[in-house]
Amino acid sequence: MNTIKIGVIGYGYWGPNLVRSFADVAGAEVIAVSDFQVDRLAKVQSRYPAIQLTTNSQDLFADPKIDAIATPVSTHYDLALAALQAGKHVLVEKPMTVSSEQAMRLIDEAQKRNLVLMVDHTFVYTGAVRKMQELVATKAIGDVYYYDSVRVNLGLFQHDVNVIWDLAVHDLSIMDYVLPSKPYAVSATGMSHVSSEPENIAYLTLFFDNNLIAHIHVNWLAPVKVRRTMLGGSQKMVCYDDLEPSEKIRVYDKGITVNGSPENVYQMLVGYRTGDMWSPKLDMTEALQTEALHFIDCIRQGHRPITDGEAGLRVVRILEAATQSIKQQGRLVELDLAKVAV
Repeated sequence: MNTIKIGVIGYGYWGPNLVRSFADVAGAEVIAVSDFQVDRLAKVQSRYPAIQLTTNSQDLFADPKIDAIATPVSTHYDLALAALQAGKHVLVEKPMTVSSEQAMRLIDEAQKRNLVLMVDHTFVYTGAVRKMQELVATKAIGDVYYYDSVRVNLGLFQHDVNVIWDLAVHDLSIMDYVLPSKPYAVSATGMSHVSSEPENIAYLTLFFDNNLIAHIHVNWLAPVKVRRTMLGGSQKMVCYDDLEPSEKIRVYDKGITVNGSPENVYQMLVGYRTGDMWSPKLDMTEALQTEALHFIDCIRQGHRPITDGEAGLRVVRILEAATQSIKQQGRLVELDLAKVAV
């Protein structure tokens, strides 16, 4: 098969990772990088002398040799739309857009032109998250009762978005992939402790059918760095600690058993089950490598990406609703994800 030619727009924080990953993936070749800062392009040239460099992203859209565009920069909606309109497949940074209207515009454009639109929800492509999804999908932990995540640290304050658009987007993308159903409502509270700046701490509670509940805590103002998710099931429980160097996933044979009639609380007996803990073997391939390979495969085979435009839209809709709820001090905001659910 022909090599998929990649153009990367932006070589700031995430751009170097994208260039490296696509350069290492079989069947892909980065042939051009665009960035308006010349010093960044100099870094590309020193490491990848064969790559074409330009300060004008339009050069990438106009290049007929380029099959796909990856854009990690904050203005990615305009760039992604222009790339799709130029007939290029697109890998776009998360969150996909700043509004659901923009997200739907990209989805429509990609569908109209039969192009691959994929969102860079990187955590979905980690071995740990894929193992969690497998444990849920195979009912290895039974029925899922709750999803609880904490993502906190000291820094990096953003001036244009609040903490949920910066940090909770990761957990929402993981939740969207792992859980078997989609939430129907969200309640969120948050607070800013820096004058005239967006919220730096927030709590999101998401409600599902069948008594499933999810809670996400994000914070830029914490004394320690925590990246931990817990899944509670009727048979087993899972702890995912992204900062753990080896045993990122631990499965606990713990839970409760209820005996007696629920109508008579005085006759109900709640028993506690404590069994073994085990840590499954995980695929340790770098997530970005797995993601880049998946992007190339979707282009070649015409497959639908795991993190497609619809997945990006669902996450954006939750972020919008959570932002609305924060402004109204936690008022429950209903979600309509059915029309974009897989």
